[in-house]
Amino acid sequence: MAYLEHEANGQYGAARAAARPMAVATQPTFEAFGAKLTKFGAHDVVYYEGDEARRLYQLASGTIMLFKLLPDGRRQVVEILRPGDIFGLSAGEEQDCTAETLTEATVREVDLKQVEASVDLQRQLTKCLTNQMNILHEHAVLLGRKSAVERVASFLMYLVPNRGGGVGCVGPDPSKSDDGCDLQLHMTRQEIADYLGLTIETVSRVVSDLKRRGVIRIDRSDKIHLNRICGLCQMTGIH
Repeated sequence: MAYLEHEANGQYGAARAAARPMAVATQPTFEAFGAKLTKFGAHDVVYYEGDEARRLYQLASGTIMLFKLLPDGRRQVVEILRPGDIFGLSAGEEQDCTAETLTEATVREVDLKQVEASVDLQRQLTKCLTNQMNILHEHAVLLGRKSAVERVASFLMYLVPNRGGGVGCVGPDPSKSDDGCDLQLHMTRQEIADYLGLTIETVSRVVSDLKRRGVIRIDRSDKIHLNRICGLCQMTGIH
């Protein structure tokens, strides 16, 4: 299942992690440093694992997944990127994973030599990478300790802006009679399974169970309605 974006009041917005508030507008951008702007279609490859690491990238719009392939073809989705996220930084001379768009996307590119020559750009880079490192720590906990239900619940909450995780959660909107929201799906269930470290059968079973329990409503194959956000959050294993 591909990545989901939150649909609020008929407008689609980039979904943020459950453990942090949405802050796209305040994130540093490569735009001020004269970065090249490149557009990609859905399921285009920005770079492959093993390509020469010569550039640094920042996602301006859309959604991108980073994944690694094992020799036998098994895939692990290691990160889902949202606008503002930086990627392409490698410890060696080659890219250590593949970057593929899940939706139409716009990417800013800067040469690594430019990064090395700019103190301001390095400072902005540090801020973004520190934030992303925290997200990867949360994902490591999810893969290592959470049950299948907790993983799927965490993934869905990961897509709801400003909710979940305790710190930074704004809580239910007092102007609304319910605490639900719609999620538009941009990932296949196989992609979600690869991200959560589960089989596609397990993801489908958990989704069906959440539907049976009244936690979610499946409107279409690519659209899920959360009936009560706080109820789903209680199932993530963080409380």
